[in-house]
Amino acid sequence: MIPEPICAPATPPVPSAVALVRVSGTGLAARLAPLLSLPEPRTASLRTLRWDGFRERALVLFFPAPSSYTGEDLVELQVHGNPLLVRRLLECLGSLGIRLAEPGEFTRRALLNGKQGLLEAEALRDLVGAETDTQLRLAQARAGALPPWLQEARQALAPWVARAEAAVDYGEEEGILLDLLALNGDLAPVRRQFHVEQSRARAARHLQDGLRLALVGRPNSGKSTLFNVLAGEDRAIVTDIPGTTRDVLEVRCEWRGLPLRLYDTAGLRDTEDPVERLGVARVRPVLEGADLVLHLWPAPDPAPDPVLRAALAPFPGKVLDVRTFADLAEAPGVAIAAHRGNLDALEVALRERLLGGLAPDACLGALASARQVALLEDLAHQLDLLADLAPGGPPELPASLLQGAWGLLARLTGEDRAERTLDELFSGFCLGK
Repeated sequence: MIPEPICAPATPPVPSAVALVRVSGTGLAARLAPLLSLPEPRTASLRTLRWDGFRERALVLFFPAPSSYTGEDLVELQVHGNPLLVRRLLECLGSLGIRLAEPGEFTRRALLNGKQGLLEAEALRDLVGAETDTQLRLAQARAGALPPWLQEARQALAPWVARAEAAVDYGEEEGILLDLLALNGDLAPVRRQFHVEQSRARAARHLQDGLRLALVGRPNSGKSTLFNVLAGEDRAIVTDIPGTTRDVLEVRCEWRGLPLRLYDTAGLRDTEDPVERLGVARVRPVLEGADLVLHLWPAPDPAPDPVLRAALAPFPGKVLDVRTFADLAEAPGVAIAAHRGNLDALEVALRERLLGGLAPDACLGALASARQVALLEDLAHQLDLLADLAPGGPPELPASLLQGAWGLLARLTGEDRAERTLDELFSGFCLGK
């Protein structure tokens, strides 16, 4: 069945000098004939579009199938950037049987027509959504061909998958044996590489999403000062009056190459102020969603606030004690003086806790989406189970593990294109992609 043609604006619906509308489908020359005549392929030409009393001069580009982004006929219409004009043009295209595209449908068709791989499509989604320089570099490094280590893993697994299946099906009749020692010897480099990529993928995942850091502490513990320094701007009010921060403040920024999602919370304490109590009540959901909770504890204080310690007790694995005002007193652990710009200890701690000690540039080219990280975890686990098998057993179990690893690899690279996976991926794209 030939898919119906689609169209979508590829530029935001705001007044601008130029707006771009994309059309993709089969036989677009005939479909668009009432509106315009298409120019020669890959030649930008001025055309006059006429419909319903409207007349618009447009720069038109035509990319015939299969040499186009989607693998279908693709037409780009560059018109004046009036949002009303674009809406009327889309209505005209609809009257010609060209429906509005669903989010990501252009890229989905490129994938299904073999013009793009699944990993490349995911990198494109992350590139469009990047908010910091580090996130841009991560997405750009993943674009393009399949990573070499995945190609090598596929080449190493393929003969053993075939040999294991032959041992199960014809082992007794043909005397085909599965040498587990030789198998694990051949796959040992692949298994080691998977564990290396696991570490890089976990770190890249944090960087792609942004490190979610919740700043908590007693009133006047330096939360707002640290928040402003990390954000690079004065977003939070800093005073000596307790309870200045009444609500959760959020900002996205990049600090020393680390994409951050910062949450400055109300000081946790017992209070009779109804507004401050509402701010304190909103802190818990923030702590639950944070990657790391920075417990700011002034260096001059001999002990942390007991109310705060009780509030942080449910989150033992994600709390990092940060001793503030370290210029006023010595303190063990992660000690900083944000008002003086002394934050080196915090940078080291963040990289250790959330990036496994890796620098952001060490994550370039690593897998980063939730889907990719989960599949990589499963792949490494399959090969770990295979390495733990004792030699001399029946071939069915290693064969099952090998087939499982092969299937996971196919899902990771996109050779096994489950519809649910594609729906989840492309729902995050804009209409014109």
